[in-house]
Amino acid sequence: MNAKNPLHGVTLEGLLKELVAHYGWEDLGQRIDIRCFNHDPNIKSSLIFLRKTPWARDRVEALFVQMRKAQANKSQ
Repeated sequence: MNAKNPLHGVTLEGLLKELVAHYGWEDLGQRIDIRCFNHDPNIKSSLIFLRKTPWARDRVEALFVQMRKAQANKSQ
């Protein structure tokens, strides 16, 4: 993970899949309350929404960075 940009080399689809694997859709929907996470969630529809909605993408990326930092701290 690049210290200056923790999102470097990570696609939106990749980070979304990691978040879903780590939190699950239900917990992810509670952490970021957007319809595509709470009503019939799937990767494809979530990607479409996130690519069109900068504020939601910012929240997802911030949660991903937070999750990665917590994982890094745990492994130390």
